[in-house]
Amino acid sequence: MVIDLLKNLISIDSSTIIGGNIAVDFCGKWLAEQGLEVSFFENNGYRMLVSEIGEGDSTLVLNGHVDVVAGSPRQFTPMEEGGRLYGRGSADMKAGVAAMMATFAKLTSRKLGCKLQLQIVSDEEIGGMNCTGFLVENGYRGDFVICAEPTGLGIANQAKGILRVDITAYGKAAHGSRPWEGVNAIEVAYDVYRQVLDLPFAKESSEYYQSPSINLAKIEAGNAYNVVPDECRMGFDIRYLPGQNHEEILRQIGSINGIEVVPGLHAEPIHTARSHPFLLGLADIVSRQTGEEAVFFGQHGSADTVFFAKYGIPAIEFGPDGDNWHGEDEYVDINSVLQFEKILIELACSGKIT
Repeated sequence: MVIDLLKNLISIDSSTIIGGNIAVDFCGKWLAEQGLEVSFFENNGYRMLVSEIGEGDSTLVLNGHVDVVAGSPRQFTPMEEGGRLYGRGSADMKAGVAAMMATFAKLTSRKLGCKLQLQIVSDEEIGGMNCTGFLVENGYRGDFVICAEPTGLGIANQAKGILRVDITAYGKAAHGSRPWEGVNAIEVAYDVYRQVLDLPFAKESSEYYQSPSINLAKIEAGNAYNVVPDECRMGFDIRYLPGQNHEEILRQIGSINGIEVVPGLHAEPIHTARSHPFLLGLADIVSRQTGEEAVFFGQHGSADTVFFAKYGIPAIEFGPDGDNWHGEDEYVDINSVLQFEKILIELACSGKIT
């Protein structure tokens, strides 16, 4: 069931708004055919759905996205080879979505230890505000959240936060033939960049991370070859550690002389306690199903978990094994998809979340 469902999902080019909406509608129709009740929502043109089963005082949310980054036409024809299923979105993250859908279909008549809520969204690759962000703001939050991103069946209970910052450095304009009469803002900016890398926050580490990630993503300066530029703007994408504070990071950056700092997008890190009872139970199930000890780790990137963490809701990334997502040869390991489905079924039947 689950692999055929996954192949059908891969066949949908969901790299556009229209394609993502088609994929959500396909999922809803499939779930309805299995006897499940489905509620559809739309926000800013993006479709999403919610389905619920089970009963109890606590709710486990299974969240997944069907949107994908653009790929070549051949990637939307799934190909099975050597125990792998190739195709755009096979790993990121239609495999997780297919397994969650199949889990719901198999649990419709089973007694569960909690409520189970399935959320399927269509805009995670562009930030998630239109779908998961919308659902969370409208009360679809639960008590524990699993985003089925590809983690190789490892448990990502941490993720770095996001802080985007524009920094403008200033110089003094002059004729390009007489650069000694001016101050080149690009050279000033380079020195500022080195100072950012040397700030205290940039040297901190934690259990999962050697340091924050600091990416100098954009640089804008100059408008003519024969002019010494007097202004240079740099765009930084900073992924900071759980336990760090974005306001303190901004304060440290602002202590650099002669610059202007303009903060942009910000999202808090994920830090779901490894000792959480539900996580301990999940680790036991993973060990039984895979025959190996569960691995905990931290993600460098971000996922829709950030919207739940904003409200203090414990959330993790946990999904099948795959590789080359966003690449030409993206694939998912078929056996890991089957294992993931079994883990979710056992988890949903295991008992209360808190």
